[in-house]
Amino acid sequence: MMKAERFQAIVEAYGADPARWPEAERDAALVYAEQAGEAAQAVLAEARALDRGLVGHAAPLPDAAAFARALKGAEAALTPARRGRGFRLPSFGLDRVRLASGLMAAACAGVMFGVTLSDRLTADVQADAVLYQATLSGIDDTEVLG
Repeated sequence: MMKAERFQAIVEAYGADPARWPEAERDAALVYAEQAGEAAQAVLAEARALDRGLVGHAAPLPDAAAFARALKGAEAALTPARRGRGFRLPSFGLDRVRLASGLMAAACAGVMFGVTLSDRLTADVQADAVLYQATLSGIDDTEVLG
């Protein structure tokens, strides 16, 4: 069952001639047009008036100058850009060298800090293991310290 909104959308999109309507909805639209009466006939009459106006109208052709400009623009868009002196490596200024050396120095300092800190933490863990072992009876030092 077709609704009025869908019928109007079909007629507005495809015109008043049922031969131009989508095949899947054509039969339902024709049934709706017969059953809806004056509402459907008003939509069809408006579409017929528009169809008659469009039949006699021819789209203007662009003038030769506009066509030439459009063609020239399209050719320019398809033409690869010219290169100056070929491939060049990016130039690194002194500021970038200073930034890179500062980042490397910070990374090295982080590695050294991490190594020093891990040795300190390992010593603390071993000291805790010895103290724990001292509170236990019957465990050998080699079992705890490895």
